[in-house]
Amino acid sequence: MKKYIMAIDEGTTGIRAMIFNKDGEIISQAYEKISQIFPRPGWCEQDGEEVLKKCVFVMKKAIENKIKASEIEAIGITNQRSTNLLWNERGKPVYNAITWQDTRTAEICKKMDKNGKIMAVRGIGKFVKPLSKVSGVRKSVMGAKLITASSMSFTPASALAHTYWILNNVEKAKGKKILHGTMDTWLVWNLTNGKVHATDYSNASASGMFDSFSLKWSELFLEIFYIPYDIRPEVKETSDYFGVLDKKILGAEVPIRCVIADQQSALFAECCFGAGDVKCTHGTGSFIDMNIGSKPSASPHKLLPFIAWKIDGKINYMLEGMMNTSGAAVQWLKDNLGIIENVEDSEEMAKKVENTEGVYFVPAFTGLSSPYWDPHACGVAIGLSRKTRKEHIVRAVLEGIVYRCKDILLAMEEDSGLKISSIKADGGASKNDFLLQFMADMLNVKVERAKILDVTALGSAYIAGLASDYWEKEEIKEIRKVEKTFEPEMDDEKRNALYEGWKKAVERATKWHSS
Repeated sequence: MKKYIMAIDEGTTGIRAMIFNKDGEIISQAYEKISQIFPRPGWCEQDGEEVLKKCVFVMKKAIENKIKASEIEAIGITNQRSTNLLWNERGKPVYNAITWQDTRTAEICKKMDKNGKIMAVRGIGKFVKPLSKVSGVRKSVMGAKLITASSMSFTPASALAHTYWILNNVEKAKGKKILHGTMDTWLVWNLTNGKVHATDYSNASASGMFDSFSLKWSELFLEIFYIPYDIRPEVKETSDYFGVLDKKILGAEVPIRCVIADQQSALFAECCFGAGDVKCTHGTGSFIDMNIGSKPSASPHKLLPFIAWKIDGKINYMLEGMMNTSGAAVQWLKDNLGIIENVEDSEEMAKKVENTEGVYFVPAFTGLSSPYWDPHACGVAIGLSRKTRKEHIVRAVLEGIVYRCKDILLAMEEDSGLKISSIKADGGASKNDFLLQFMADMLNVKVERAKILDVTALGSAYIAGLASDYWEKEEIKEIRKVEKTFEPEMDDEKRNALYEGWKKAVERATKWHSS
């Protein structure tokens, strides 16, 4: 048995390589920033060759003067979802990678939403949707598929729309042998010296090209967007064999035994293995993910039904809700209002007052996502009076983040039919004790803060380790360390009253920018 597992975490702004030992401890790591390119307003790209170059650099740096490459049992890769590119058979990108933040295809998506075949499928879905309250229909594969189709809409964040744009606007992509992939596929193809062109189910399900219900590339979507089927990668299990690292890179052939999307990786790292298990990642925004088990479930609240992973032939699905502004709202208090010097100060300021004096803050700077889906909503501070002090504002911002989490979690419980008993919190903003205590109070569940807050890489390491018999699943459960647990301390009457006030505040924020 070799000593270590390497994890590669390819993110939106940087790439990291981490070395884990048998106890799940970080032995070494290296990080490099990745440039973002903004050719026009609303466009956001990355240089695929820069990503690859820096990936190899951090891999070398992580083992430099620490360990030998021959001591690494396996490699796991996790990555930002939907960011994708096309390259020729010589490995040269035909255009920059288009990121999930890019909105250039908004008009294309609106046009495709009106496609006759899509409207027909959506119409059938709307006919079936009234049955969504029947659990058996909602949780059957066909029922879930049709109900989900009722609100189907193409998004400019998806790899589907990006690929259409590149194929129709980049001369190098026309009439030639090309390959397509999200960033995991791009890295695997290059790290194996072009021997493996593959992705996993978690990344495929987030691409906009994949039918997560029938578990194959969607022939309908590929046809509508005129995307050749043969440029798509093979879809493998998350813990499959993705080839071996080319010996020229680190001096040893190391098997790649995991590819998984970032939020799914965090869900696995938090040991959310059972239906109803939930993790909440608080960063610039917040991602809330619930494992819903081996069968997909339709979401009348339009929560995103993704594949969490496929391991040992078994599929796990999840529901995801996200809010664009959480940690970013605290940063706004510092950068725009200047009422805190550091984001860390928000915790102590919030604790200086017993309540918000009736102030509610709706963090809707870029609209409201799950489960409201109102792009016209605006940020709102309401309930201000002569008694309001800056401490009340700070507390209201932190409470507003938690109320939004509650909105999402209540929708998850209703759509999945699963009761949430605890929440596992990670991400940089989870350092805030006040935030997590108020979360425990408002959700009336236990909240656990992970000792390692950046768990994305850890999930891919765990899966690679399981696939190579480096770890057993029970060992991983024992390895996971909780830094602090928050128990609910609020009575039902107060909890319900506060949440009723929140719902009134949200009403004031919605549809503000609509004509």
